[in-house]
Amino acid sequence: MDQLVQSAWVVGLLVVVAVVSAAGYWRARTRLKRQAFIENYRWPKGLLAKLKHKHPTLSTKEAELVAQGLRQYFRVYLAGGCNNVAMPSQVADDLWHEFILYTKAYGAFCKQAFGGFFHHTPAAVLGANRHINADLRRCWWWACKDENIHPAKPSRLPLLFALDAKFHIPNGFHYVPDCSGPRRSDGGSTSHCGGDFSNASVDGCTDGFGADGHGGHTSDSGDGGCSGGDGGGCGGGGGD
Repeated sequence: MDQLVQSAWVVGLLVVVAVVSAAGYWRARTRLKRQAFIENYRWPKGLLAKLKHKHPTLSTKEAELVAQGLRQYFRVYLAGGCNNVAMPSQVADDLWHEFILYTKAYGAFCKQAFGGFFHHTPAAVLGANRHINADLRRCWWWACKDENIHPAKPSRLPLLFALDAKFHIPNGFHYVPDCSGPRRSDGGSTSHCGGDFSNASVDGCTDGFGADGHGGHTSDSGDGGCSGGDGGGCGGGGGD
């Protein structure tokens, strides 16, 4: 009898392992499909023209590079399990806003890319609001990972964080990877430092930074989409 009980226990354990493994495989496969969809998505007709109308100095190739930055932002959101990520680029934010105005197309995109609607958040930089700071640090972490950049010791900027300075966007958010030099002012936009995202002296914590830190981990929902959660906080900050 004891042997039968033991055999049944072993069989049950194997079944559980098989189910968990199958579920993990299915989630990973779904995640890869979502990533491929984002990467290969064809923008609605006229979308880039609207961006160029708002920013007349952009060439067609430059507008396409901004679109690649927005794709990176969407990949970052997916890679982080759809925990909040703040938008670090004004020009990419402008394109995102124009995309949202294609209501049906944007809704369909979100459903297939994330399994749910991705609500717009304004572009921002590190400041007094710790919740926004955590969302920015999370964006920086996954954007660096997207381009194989060391998040704490960046030798260059991820595309998304380089766009505003590259195209001299008025009132844009300009970043430099190296914090050792002086903070420069260019066209009314002060340069921000990529190294600040791993520096607790900015606001007393580094929430959102690091795959093992608060809010920096990936969490999947059961359908292989996104958790829709919000990373934890070290407290003291107001709401978004």
